[in-house]
Amino acid sequence: MFAYVKGTVADIAQDCCVIDVHDVGINIHISAQTAARMPGIGQEAKLYTYTSVREDAFWLYGFLSKGDLEMFKRCITVSGIGPKGALGLLSVMDGDQLRFAILSQDIKAISQAPGIGKRTAERLVLELKDKLDYDTADITREIAGGNAQSQGTAMDHPGKREAVEALVALGYGQTEAMKAVSQVEGADAMDSSALLKQALKKMF
Repeated sequence: MFAYVKGTVADIAQDCCVIDVHDVGINIHISAQTAARMPGIGQEAKLYTYTSVREDAFWLYGFLSKGDLEMFKRCITVSGIGPKGALGLLSVMDGDQLRFAILSQDIKAISQAPGIGKRTAERLVLELKDKLDYDTADITREIAGGNAQSQGTAMDHPGKREAVEALVALGYGQTEAMKAVSQVEGADAMDSSALLKQALKKMF
């Protein structure tokens, strides 16, 4: 129903916020990560929203980026994961991180979300891994009128794959290794050694 809600932040809690739109306070459910990145009370915010309508409730779920909203909508298509579970997933990792976790089949990282056990995490990976790809993993964050881009690129470059494998061998998780390599600028022109050095810098 609503594509987004834009107004003044009137209140923020860990799982919800109130946005004042022309003197009307709109209560919106948000993830813990969204709450942490929200502008302060009295400042303007824009939340991309998903509307959930049930017999006994009308709820709005809000996200600071379209990428997070997209991943939320994909998650709730999975059997056994409702809006509360999807919001829990996006409380422990943002949409970009969740996408990489699914693509790398990182069950351990996914099952850290509240209410998401190993079986549910496995079902999430099984149902979504073929619907996602690295080429669409670049997410633009639009936070309080500012833009911060997080770029993800395909892992079809041999050097990228080798750099990821090297990071994993060093003890990093596969999800964070893929994300670090994907964020290296000019990665396609680098060999695995140069990529590894640049990716390590992203880890610190």
